[in-house]
Amino acid sequence: MSDEQSVPQEETVAEAQPVQPGHRTSRSAASSPKPLISEEQVAEHEAGAEPAPAAFKPASRTAKSNERKSSVPRARRMKLSLTKIDPWSVTKVSFLLSIAGALIQVIAVALIWLLLNSIGLFDNITQIVSTTGLDSGGLDIASFFGIGKVLSAVTIFSIFEIVLVTVLATIGAFLYNVVSSLVGGVHLTLGDD
Repeated sequence: MSDEQSVPQEETVAEAQPVQPGHRTSRSAASSPKPLISEEQVAEHEAGAEPAPAAFKPASRTAKSNERKSSVPRARRMKLSLTKIDPWSVTKVSFLLSIAGALIQVIAVALIWLLLNSIGLFDNITQIVSTTGLDSGGLDIASFFGIGKVLSAVTIFSIFEIVLVTVLATIGAFLYNVVSSLVGGVHLTLGDD
């Protein structure tokens, strides 16, 4: 069979035919309103006709789809190296994280103090000290460890901690950049699991 016999010849249409719903038409429907596929082809498609022969499919897609179906997908691995850290970004992040840590620390100390005060620990310690005879000057642990004094001490410590952590993290970023320029940085292998 020759190519001319296997390909159906298109008929020329003299007058415009209305486009029926369910038919695919060309993009230039004004110049050629003829459906792209015939009613028989639509019926075959809806009835689940067999797929096109392998000759009509691109070889690369067929091979890839068969390979995907038959083999288990492999995890991708990527080797990266961390060669430079921006000191300004390290400063900002470490500052915000140390503020969060300081707030957590102040709240935790306040809750622990409230818990210890509610079980009467400070009063019991004062009573034990006075029964042993060591209470020569009227020592009152509850007034010495009052909530105001404890929270102010923890707040001052937290402020120093914020400054110290921020400065040390920034210095660490500068040192990492110097060492990284000498040895090439930290090498990482990332996997797609």
